[in-house]
Amino acid sequence: MPESDLDLLLRAARAAAEVATTFIGGDLDVREKEGDQGPVTAADIAVNEVLEDTLRTARPAYGWLSEESPHDPLRLTSPSTFIIDPIDGTRSFIDGSDTWAHSLAIAEAGEITAAVVYLPMRDKLYAAEKGGGAELNGSAIRTTSRAEIAGAQFLATKPNIDPKHWPEGVPPFHRSHRPSLAYRMCLVADGSFDGMLTFRDAWEWDIAAGTLIVAEAGGRATDRAGQEMRFNLPSALQNGVVAGGPAMWDSTMAALGHGPSV
Repeated sequence: MPESDLDLLLRAARAAAEVATTFIGGDLDVREKEGDQGPVTAADIAVNEVLEDTLRTARPAYGWLSEESPHDPLRLTSPSTFIIDPIDGTRSFIDGSDTWAHSLAIAEAGEITAAVVYLPMRDKLYAAEKGGGAELNGSAIRTTSRAEIAGAQFLATKPNIDPKHWPEGVPPFHRSHRPSLAYRMCLVADGSFDGMLTFRDAWEWDIAAGTLIVAEAGGRATDRAGQEMRFNLPSALQNGVVAGGPAMWDSTMAALGHGPSV
């Protein structure tokens, strides 16, 4: 029986973890990317190589979009495209934290159809397939059903609670943070948090997998204006992210001045 796209992503994520963990405690050869794009390490490059080899060998017709690869214009005309962040949370990896993740997704005609986010140091493997639900380590997950934003548990960085973003005042939610954007989305998907948001432009490789995982867990993940996201764009950028259970997403959109539903 042919290997499904999701099974392929799962196999690749495990291979990525085997490579990444060999760098822990060693020389990471940390460098800063051009254009204030953050650090990159030897681990990022090595993981990217094993992912590209594993995935493109299995699906040579698929396009390729990765944080650590040169732009490949062929992805824009490919029917399906891999969208990959070899190590989401590179700074955490450098610091010896356990909150970095491998984020892998497949986009077909602008929609994410399969997704995996793997945190090997926390033994957390999130997976989703379009129409097939979302899982954490093989068990089904769901977003919370909470609607009241006051007192809700949110993942957001401090700049996102600037009053300029909230026309009727910043809601009194409880704010926490995790470095990996993909992990933040998964923590909403598994019900650990009620919602997450970031108003900065977001690279597709940071959010593609999380978007499907949230949706298949019963939630919503859109851009900051409440618009459904299409992936594999020429810019590879999205207009921020707001994610939560359906009721919390509605409440968040209302607080942002976009009405109860968009």
